[in-house]
Amino acid sequence: MKILVLNSGSSSIKYQLLDMNNEKLIAKGVVDKIGFKDSTVGYENYKGIKFKLNKVITNHQDGIQVILDYITDTENGVIENIDEIVGVGHRVAQGAKYFTDSVLIDDDVKEKIKKTCEIAPLHNPPQYKGILAIEDVLPGVPNVASFDTVFHKDIPEHISTYGLPYEWLEKYNIRKYGFHGLSYSYVSRRVGEIFNTDWKQLKLITCHLGNGASVAAVKNGETIDTTMGFTPLQGLIMGTRCGDIDPAIIPYIMKRENYNVDEMTDILNKKSGILGVTGISSDFRDIEKAADAGNERCQMALKMFIYKVKFYIGAYNAVLNGIDALVFTGGIGENSSRLRHAICKDLEDLGIIIDLEKNDFKGEERIISPLNNKVKVLVIPTNEELVIAREVKRIIS
Repeated sequence: MKILVLNSGSSSIKYQLLDMNNEKLIAKGVVDKIGFKDSTVGYENYKGIKFKLNKVITNHQDGIQVILDYITDTENGVIENIDEIVGVGHRVAQGAKYFTDSVLIDDDVKEKIKKTCEIAPLHNPPQYKGILAIEDVLPGVPNVASFDTVFHKDIPEHISTYGLPYEWLEKYNIRKYGFHGLSYSYVSRRVGEIFNTDWKQLKLITCHLGNGASVAAVKNGETIDTTMGFTPLQGLIMGTRCGDIDPAIIPYIMKRENYNVDEMTDILNKKSGILGVTGISSDFRDIEKAADAGNERCQMALKMFIYKVKFYIGAYNAVLNGIDALVFTGGIGENSSRLRHAICKDLEDLGIIIDLEKNDFKGEERIISPLNNKVKVLVIPTNEELVIAREVKRIIS
């Protein structure tokens, strides 16, 4: 059973092809800079063949066609023809009030996803575009949408409700939705597998730390709270997103800089956060290098990020009344031993301790707390694509 998983961005398509008979990844890659002159296609298969080529990709349909061409190529492909693909899974960030589970895509589903684009303007429009593109290139193959918000659907009402006029909350479906749910779903279950216990009996704090970053408190298989909210802007300071700020700052700046709503939204999402504070980069690797070289703004930006992660770990530890495990995932969580150490430092009173020798690695699954420590600290590389592929298999079966 071959299932193709797509994560479509505004100018990119990340893809994986999985054989769900044994949950084996057989090909993956990224089509990048769609619509630009320097667009590229990356491809890697289970045989060890890996390459990245410059190729003109004008739109998402072209990108998907190139993906299919590579995975069916007679020399480097992994399937003989596209008829072997029995289903396609799509990551969709925002399901809003419409979706509390993954769903087989039809015209009604597409119309509802289209409606959510207004409250997820950076994520849902390209993901919707990816759905239309694959339908054009692979007509008749069932498509399934999996939503990042589904994992957080049971956040208690007193936590998911904002302090705004209630008629607004009802009229515009405003609430804390949370994101990174596919990642949290995978790593939460994986903790249970690692310790051979029912993950729905555990109290977990999970830190998905990447260019987009969030923290979630999970108890008995349900999200109690998470840092992202109505949109992915809330919570931690991120690569280009502002995170928690005084809301009065927004109209204050808009009046003085003469920004309209769209311009301000773009700044908060794409020009703020670590990039905005440092003026150098949104890539934490660049910031760490500059901080080591003495750049004070980069040093401050790292301290800001570390503080907010520690802040939410402490808050969620209180909410959960203690935890069984703290989990790091995402690009930063999986690869930066330095930031993991800084985040966990001085959390001993919460039972959070890491072994510095065990922590000295990147990019693999590992327990980094001392052997007999009550609170387990783990690094688990996330696998959102596998979660989506499992959902496709479940629904089309």
